[in-house]
Amino acid sequence: MQIDKLRGKELDQLFNAILSLKDLEECYQFFDDLCTMNEIQSLAQRLEVARMLMEGYTYQRIEKDTGASTATISRVKRCINYGNDGYQLTLERVHTKQE
Repeated sequence: MQIDKLRGKELDQLFNAILSLKDLEECYQFFDDLCTMNEIQSLAQRLEVARMLMEGYTYQRIEKDTGASTATISRVKRCINYGNDGYQLTLERVHTKQE
């Protein structure tokens, strides 16, 4: 995993902080303090790109609907195809929870 290069006390603290959040409102509060609006938008956009790719949407449609660049779409697709299945794991859980 690429993130292994960053593994350590500070990253553990960040992930443990995220895992401690109890609901959507706490997530909004935490991420509002933690990230800039652009960073939050970028994270949300990548997750939406992943969802659309996994549902078979074309790059052109994804670019039109999300405003993501083709470079971002390609990077997300590479993660879906060759990454650690993080997108799949979380999107499946969100989908299951919404049902």
